[in-house]
Formats: sequence, C-alpha cells, structure tokens
Amino acid sequence: MSTRAFLPKAVPRSTLEHLLEIASRAPSGTNTQPWKVYVLQGASRDSLADKVCAAHDAIRANPELAAEYREEYDYYPEKWVSPYIDRRRENGWGLYGLLGIGKGDKDKMHAQHQRNYRFFDAPVGLMFTLDRVMGRGSLVDYGMFMQNIMVAARGHGLHTCPQAAWNGFAKIILPHVGAGDDEMLVCGMALGYADETALVNTFRTPRVSQQAFTTWLE
Repeated sequence: MSTRAFLPKAVPRSTLEHLLEIASRAPSGTNTQPWKVYVLQGASRDSLADKVCAAHDAIRANPELAAEYREEYDYYPEKWVSPYIDRRRENGWGLYGLLGIGKGDKDKMHAQHQRNYRFFDAPVGLMFTLDRVMGRGSLVDYGMFMQNIMVAARGHGLHTCPQAAWNGFAKIILPHVGAGDDEMLVCGMALGYADETALVNTFRTPRVSQQAFTTWLE
C-alpha cells in the first residue's frame, strides 16, 4: 500500500542501512545487482523538493517547458488502451474523490500532484538509478529490490510510497544527488512513519481477482 502522508519523525540511519542490506539480497540476472541508491534527508531533501516544485510550477505557468523535462525510459505506455486506462482512471478519480477534488479543480489537482515532490512530507527520500549500459531486464531486478525495501520497512513500523512522478525531472535530480553521467533515474520513493490520521491514507486501490489474469494449463 502506498502512503501519501507522513509524520515528521526521523528514521535512524541504522534502520535505513538495515533495510538496504536486506534489500540487497534481491535476485538479479547473473547477480549483476544493478541498483544504486541515493538517500536524501534534511537539507538535501528539502533543497531537491524546492527545486522540483519550482520546475513543476513553471511548467504549469508555461506548458511548453514540459518538453525540457523528459523521462529517460517509458514507464507508461505511449498509447493507453483498455483495461489499463480504465484502471488508471478509476485509481486517479478514486483518490481525488476521497480528497474532495473534482474534475475541474485544477488548482487542487496541481497541489496534490506536487505533494509527490515533497515526498508527501516523509523525512526520507530515496532516489534509485541504473547505469544506462544495463538492459531492460535490470528494471525487473530493480522492482524486486524495491519491493524488498517496502516489505522490510513494514517490519520496522515504517511505510513507503514508490514514485515514478520524479522521473521527468531527472535533469534536476541526478546532478543534485551527484549521480554520474552514465546513470539514469529509475524512480524515487518516500519513506517514513505514516500519519495514521490523514484521510488520504485510508485510500485503498482496487484489485482484479487472480482469475482475471491467470491461465491454467494442464
């Protein structure tokens, strides 16, 4: 479950190191272990949030600027088709409906979307990169690595939110974290203690049953 509101409570570095150590046991093709992780806290976290929020605001004021901020790989399809577009819409409007954001509430939509770029107030932001030389299979490896972080975090009373929303702002993020020229941004993640009183954290995404995606062969 993705958490979208966090408490300001700090997470000990020893806990973060433990989570990353557990995550490192994720399987990867021929044991390539392609993950690189940048942990942002305090001033580095706040500074990055300010930079990306400013760019996000600038794009809203001048949509032509969006061309300057491109994802390096296609996280989403170039053309949406059913049933995926239907699930996407159901998810988006379900969340916005819970928060009282209507289809014409562009100011509120922009503000809620920008919450991504504040890590939903989580004290820890993670940025994941991959050497460009690696193949698409490494993204499969990366998914397992990130899932390990997320599951292990729950064991420590922590919550997470994996975030592809950062991907278009790689030109800001990569220099900020000191990533090399040969790295590309995979995605980000917010990590911390959930604000259990926040309405947004009651949102539950629907799931199709296993019958809908499973074919049995005998």
